[in-house]
Amino acid sequence: MIRTGISTLALAAMLAFSPAYAQEAAPTAAEAQAFIDRVQAEYTAFNLNASRVAWINATYITDDTDALAAEYGARGTEMAVKFALEAAKYQKAAGLSAEQQRQLTMLRGAITLPAPTKPGAAQELSEVATKIGSMYGKGKGTLNGKPVNGSDIEAAMGESRNPEELKEMWVSWHDNVGAPMRGDYAKMVGIANEGAKELGFADTGAMWRSNYDMAPADFVKLTDGIWNDLKPLYTALHTYVRAKLNAKYGDAVQAKSGPIRADLLGNMWAQEWGNIYDVVAPPGAGDLGFDVGQLLTAKSYDWKK
Repeated sequence: MIRTGISTLALAAMLAFSPAYAQEAAPTAAEAQAFIDRVQAEYTAFNLNASRVAWINATYITDDTDALAAEYGARGTEMAVKFALEAAKYQKAAGLSAEQQRQLTMLRGAITLPAPTKPGAAQELSEVATKIGSMYGKGKGTLNGKPVNGSDIEAAMGESRNPEELKEMWVSWHDNVGAPMRGDYAKMVGIANEGAKELGFADTGAMWRSNYDMAPADFVKLTDGIWNDLKPLYTALHTYVRAKLNAKYGDAVQAKSGPIRADLLGNMWAQEWGNIYDVVAPPGAGDLGFDVGQLLTAKSYDWKK
């Protein structure tokens, strides 16, 4: 009986430490630091060329530069997903410093668009993201019926005080640029959400919200609380700006109540009010300071100088 018992224990021990049954040993803090150092070195080397490719694609948009950008985007995504999965493993190490924990958390969740690990997913995600960026860069709206590129139409939006011109620029740009990318954008979000789930998040949004040294749900509570604190001020500012726009354009263009007509804010995304400061500033408020572009032009600076 004793001999049998010893044999049984020996067998159990062999099974426990065999490749099929062994539990992977938890990494150490030193191994985690070595991983962090390796990742930093690899990212530094990769980002040098990736940044050059991104710059060329942003300033010279062609099918060839789109292809280069998509290729490097896929490589970068695959690298980031690989490191994110490894970071999750190293976060289990005992004795990690707060700095190490934060670095590993950033590696795990700081990917803008994570791709799933299935073959071809990173390339597909990169291609659709590059396509959207290319559409945005090449996109044009119209002003008085003439095509105007994105940067010029943004500038014109900030300067025009003609409601018909503002409406034409807003509608044409969103129709010509925004609407055509809707399907690709939905596809991009779907792929990224699949990748985020592989990393342990509910979706890409939850992954983004994990990068603030708190749980995603806690970040939502925090931002909701801040918004509720600021809402009375925002509502008062909104009401004030709406009244000023109504006084300038009349009821037919901007009603006294309800939402502000988006294009009247002089911004293609209605995200700020700075471009209409001259319309809404109270008497004696002063100006916004100076326009660096105007100062450079006055000194005869151009893109070469």
